[in-house]
Amino acid sequence: MEKQYENVPLHEGERVDDLLTQNLHIIQSPEVFSFSMDAVLLGRFASIPARGRVLDLCTGNGVIPLLLSARTKASIEGVEIQERLADMAQRSITMNRLQDRIKIHTADLKTFHETAGHGMYDAVTVNPPYTALTGSEIKANRHEAIARHEIHCTLEDVVQACGRLVKQGGKVSMVHRPHRLADILTLMRQYKIEPKRVRFVHPRAGMEANMVLVEGLRDGKPEMRILPPLIVYNEQGEYCEEIMTIYYGKSAR
Repeated sequence: MEKQYENVPLHEGERVDDLLTQNLHIIQSPEVFSFSMDAVLLGRFASIPARGRVLDLCTGNGVIPLLLSARTKASIEGVEIQERLADMAQRSITMNRLQDRIKIHTADLKTFHETAGHGMYDAVTVNPPYTALTGSEIKANRHEAIARHEIHCTLEDVVQACGRLVKQGGKVSMVHRPHRLADILTLMRQYKIEPKRVRFVHPRAGMEANMVLVEGLRDGKPEMRILPPLIVYNEQGEYCEEIMTIYYGKSAR
């Protein structure tokens, strides 16, 4: 039997999770790719204008637009190619009564500029598929495979789309894996997005980074800053204070 939550239908296997900020909730399902820490970190890292228009590419179930709604009064849009995920995102927006501020498009980021127009957004965020296709077998269901692997879009497709959609002087923010950083910086410059801020995320002090946050400025001048590393766990295996603040809005103490 289909359930209801805040007058929004929940389909078989779906659940409602707490986003731990501004009393926001999100619809998730174990059958599709759920959001993880990378999306939360990007939602905090990205430079977002107080007003204007913000776009999130590869929006999945809409977690980044929901998180950004707590930081800005700007109009927020999301683009997701998978109909099921886009539908989950739209229902989460309705559940949180944010229909007047967030809109989800079921669309391909490679062609979205044809309807949205060039240079229409003050900021663009993206948490893209991390893994390039190698020809080996993908051991995941269809929804997870599309979220994790460059099946519908390559890294170049993503950066090119960002360059088309962001305004001159607008910001593009991305989370990815460190081993793709050289590709990210090269492609950003190729599509006129000048890298400005880079921050590495490390599971623990002394360990290699497993995530990187990158922000660029459309038509900006060369000058890139490497920010202090973000450490996730302390020596006791607990979240470090900054991670606690990002997730819960308070320190670990």
